[in-house]
Amino acid sequence: MSLLRLGIPKGSLQEASLQLFRRAGYEISVNPRSYFPSIDDEEIECMLIRAQEMARYVEDGILDAGLTGKDWILENEASVVEVADLVYAKQTFGKVRWVLAVPENSPFQSVKDLEGKIIATELVAVTRRYLAQNGVKAKVEFSWGATEVKPPVLADAIVEITETGSSLRANGLRIVETVLESNTKLIANAAAWDDAWKRQKIQTLVMLVQGAIEASGKVGLMLNVRRADLENVLRVLPALKRPTISNLSDPDWVAVNTVIEEKTVREIIPRLKSVNAQGIVEYPLNKIVV
Repeated sequence: MSLLRLGIPKGSLQEASLQLFRRAGYEISVNPRSYFPSIDDEEIECMLIRAQEMARYVEDGILDAGLTGKDWILENEASVVEVADLVYAKQTFGKVRWVLAVPENSPFQSVKDLEGKIIATELVAVTRRYLAQNGVKAKVEFSWGATEVKPPVLADAIVEITETGSSLRANGLRIVETVLESNTKLIANAAAWDDAWKRQKIQTLVMLVQGAIEASGKVGLMLNVRRADLENVLRVLPALKRPTISNLSDPDWVAVNTVIEEKTVREIIPRLKSVNAQGIVEYPLNKIVV
């Protein structure tokens, strides 16, 4: 039997990734004593790997595919197939930024001001290239953690990842510039991607996971309406796609099924009632498969 070896990011992205896979229809169970989670697909073997190392193991063929950030692909200068963008992060379904940050009371206003200074970061290679692009020579030190607390005693500035900026503000830091914008990607080993079976398996996985991301923040809406009122109902609905309209046993009535943003439900339902929609049902979405 053919087997796809899939890397799941261990650490900050782990729980978000597992939840996303569950929404996509895959049940993954993690044993805290094992780096090999079980999955309800006998054709997939999962392994927990730190996102920082994922691209290297995929490039070397130890894994056929894996989830990691654009940042770590660039940091490792890995030669992998970037199959798909999966725009989700630890807290939100969005991108993250690596930013240059300094203490609030620091005189530094741009990267140019850091000539000859010390910058602490986990993203060493990308930061060095960023400095070179800006014509700045500074010492870049690898940070083993707690990077936000290092300025101004242990470093003059840091390059750190952020989703909302709240951790930086809590540590008295302000953002000077964005070094890199990143998001999660599904990557594949070149040889695995050339294998027809593995490529199809990866593409199916991507389709289902992207459908789960697409469904985030959206709900389904079903309702019944007289044909005479259908045009007014359709004007109210801001559909993701064209609504599905089905005939009912009564030829004067139709059923309407559509997808809308969850945050708009409380505004739309009263408007639907005002144009004579009946039997309105809201239901959650696990995924949207196109």
